[in-house]
Amino acid sequence: MLQTAHTNDYELVRRTIEFVSENWLDHPSLDEIAGNVGASPDSVQRSFSRWAGLTPKSFMQAITVDRARQLLQDSATVLDTAYEVGLSGAGRLHDLFVTHEGMPPGVYRAKGAGLTITWGCHASPFGTAIVLTTLHGLAGLAFADEGGEMAAFEDMARRWPNAEYVRDDKATAAMAKEREIDRVRTALRLKPTSRFGARDQRRHHEGDRVLANCCTDGASRRWLADGIGHV
Repeated sequence: MLQTAHTNDYELVRRTIEFVSENWLDHPSLDEIAGNVGASPDSVQRSFSRWAGLTPKSFMQAITVDRARQLLQDSATVLDTAYEVGLSGAGRLHDLFVTHEGMPPGVYRAKGAGLTITWGCHASPFGTAIVLTTLHGLAGLAFADEGGEMAAFEDMARRWPNAEYVRDDKATAAMAKEREIDRVRTALRLKPTSRFGARDQRRHHEGDRVLANCCTDGASRRWLADGIGHV
């Protein structure tokens, strides 16, 4: 009976991943997603959150942010990028980036120019956590085994080569508190991360590709499907 319930959940999540991956540019609502996968909105929200570890809306935002990253890296303007990812204007893209990247899209496009990133190292259940923050929030998180901390930090720093980096373990400690680890896990799904040997991270990272680069629309199904055993 339990196996049947799990199988049904897996199938619902698979259909949800497929629909969102193919229709994210239209930014469908939860009701629209549910109608297309043949389930109630509550069932979709509950099953997806349980097995994928984030909501369908967060998954859709992850795809949107990743596509926006690609466009900005290719020198698209902030306004053009907003329209290309189905948003109504630069303001919505700004809000999305500040929330999920810890920096405005223009700063991301400039590879961190004018941005101060504070970083620190902290013990965690998954190895040493290297936490990178800005005034807007969490910008990146890496895990490393002992001795790999600097390599993990340097890998993260290459994402924003024009930023100024300041180490301050005290300032970043709040993000590393074990009592907040669930919130950090959620943030991980939408932010750049690195892995340098830290053990047993796969189930927390939900497929390292997404945590390293977020999910491309081509990789999104593989990312979440891998997390629930469908690859």
